[in-house]
Amino acid sequence: MRIISGSLKGKTIDPPASFKARPTTDFAREALFDMIGNEYEFEDLKVLDLFGGTGAISYEFVSRGVGHVWTVEMNPIHAAFISSQARKLGIADKITVVRHNVFEFLPLCTEKFDIVFADPPYALDDLETIPDKVFAAGILHPDCWFVLEHGDEHSFTEHPHFLREKKYGRVHFSFFA
Repeated sequence: MRIISGSLKGKTIDPPASFKARPTTDFAREALFDMIGNEYEFEDLKVLDLFGGTGAISYEFVSRGVGHVWTVEMNPIHAAFISSQARKLGIADKITVVRHNVFEFLPLCTEKFDIVFADPPYALDDLETIPDKVFAAGILHPDCWFVLEHGDEHSFTEHPHFLREKKYGRVHFSFFA
């Protein structure tokens, strides 16, 4: 996979073949970042990336000018990979990897963010509870976005914070504020 845009455009991230994470497709990632870029100035954002996986979303935010991204990843192999790739890309000072279970991390988090992005495994038990847990944690600045990536089997259109959903093949992004 490659970084789509910004200062790191074209740089590749090559997780080992045994890696269990499902990275967001380049096509869907490009569309997501176009939507965010139409609404926000990247340089002004404070970002939290939940279920970091390969770190692709975090690297993309930094490449586009975000000063710092916090990435939460429970799997120690994945967390170590994100850190090693950040060092390889020369952005280790801009990404903080928190090795923690997202569901346990959210109530403990004392920071506030402009964008919270979550890309959990699509078959994750309790995936449908993630928006409620993010809003209950009070980690979003007012009128800022929580973006949840999910598959066809979930719909959040009835959620009180739901704004819209965008679909790119099997990838769905639900936006909340």
